[in-house]
Amino acid sequence: MKKILILLAFVPFAANAQLDGLLNKAKEKVSTVTGVPTGNTDIAAGLKEALNKGVEKQVSKLTAVDGFYKNEAVKILMPGELQKVDKTLRKVGMGNLADEGIKSLNRAAEDAVKEATPVFVAAIKNMSIADAKNILLGKNDAATNYLQTATSSELYKKFLPIVQQSIGKVGADKIWNSIISKYNNMPLVSKVNPDINDYVTQKALEGVFKMIAVEENNIRTDLSARTSPLLKKVFAMQDKK
Repeated sequence: MKKILILLAFVPFAANAQLDGLLNKAKEKVSTVTGVPTGNTDIAAGLKEALNKGVEKQVSKLTAVDGFYKNEAVKILMPGELQKVDKTLRKVGMGNLADEGIKSLNRAAEDAVKEATPVFVAAIKNMSIADAKNILLGKNDAATNYLQTATSSELYKKFLPIVQQSIGKVGADKIWNSIISKYNNMPLVSKVNPDINDYVTQKALEGVFKMIAVEENNIRTDLSARTSPLLKKVFAMQDKK
């Protein structure tokens, strides 16, 4: 009698265990068929991979010589308040000095981005899982915008001293001191004293985020740009939205 009772008590547990096993296999089968991960962890990992890909592929281009200077999408031009300086210098035959000033700003940005890339990589790693799905199903630059909103203030603080150092390293400070000095010594002009460090920092950051957005858009819209199984699985969810 005791053996019968023990057997009857064991049957429900065995049935439940078998049912759980079948359900798990079914879930695995569905995941395999759809190719879409069900967890936010995979989604966050996919987005981080996409942003890291943007940094690696696109931002690295900015660190090369002429990475800013010959890239019309991010090239740093004269600040708005110095457009009159540019025109005046060219009128009096100092166009070469104006051109050298613009080039020096871009050289400083190119040099600074080399040192700042790890800051962006660290920021990407710290992206919250909670917003991952909303970002994935958002606009084509949603991940970049999220990263920019979440990190711009801190990135600026870390980027500014690098830009200041880079401006000195490439000699941009001397060139710009010469430009401003020559302009301010001209008759009948309003004196100017722009903050070149702040300007280059802002423009360099804009350029970095713009190039990250380019790669994010590529991954979202071009299937061939999804170069890993994780990217293919994660962004398949976006394709179905």
